[in-house]
Amino acid sequence: MGEVPFAAAAFVGTHFLLSHPLRAPIVARVGERGFLGLYSLVAALTLGWLVVAYRATPPTAPLWPVGDLLWAIASAVMLLASVLFMGSLVGNPALPDPGGQQRPPVEPRGVFAITRHPMMWSFALWGAAHILVYPQPANIVLAGAIIMLALVGAHLQDRKKARQQPDAWPQWMARTSFLPFASRRPIRGLGGHALGGGVVVWLAATWAHIPLAGWAAGIWRWIA
Repeated sequence: MGEVPFAAAAFVGTHFLLSHPLRAPIVARVGERGFLGLYSLVAALTLGWLVVAYRATPPTAPLWPVGDLLWAIASAVMLLASVLFMGSLVGNPALPDPGGQQRPPVEPRGVFAITRHPMMWSFALWGAAHILVYPQPANIVLAGAIIMLALVGAHLQDRKKARQQPDAWPQWMARTSFLPFASRRPIRGLGGHALGGGVVVWLAATWAHIPLAGWAAGIWRWIA
């Protein structure tokens, strides 16, 4: 796997360090804008290293056979991930809020009735789907890093938000679930941005595998 494990560890590790234990002391020294600049630079450098290391790794034999059934499962998982991602872009109380004014809604609706971290779960599901249909060691490490970053990051985000909003966030956690569908709430109000936008993103992203990767994904595997 070459440098992929080291690059993945650097990408995930620096994200957690800068987002949590090192954030306050750095902000105290260089301010919020300085911190954001440093964070962006480190994220870009470590992500670039990961991409370069991944692309330099020669392909190996897959660890398990991948047939139409696994492709169908991965395609369905990616559709759910796309809906969660697009739905998370509107009214998401977990997104950064420099003013500290945003509060969780009284009742979770749309994708937030599925999970309170729809964006993070969309990234995790992306990683799981790509491991399922491309079971090569380097890809498993890269996708596993994305899964870890998303889910551990969501957990740490809950802890941080609970400290920042002790009157609101614990109540939001009690009304929602970390795991998708675990709250068993009725899913209402998904809206066109989640359903329609999710389908469009899913179709576009899976089609893009044809010119970018040289092979079809999603429904294009069967109709392209």
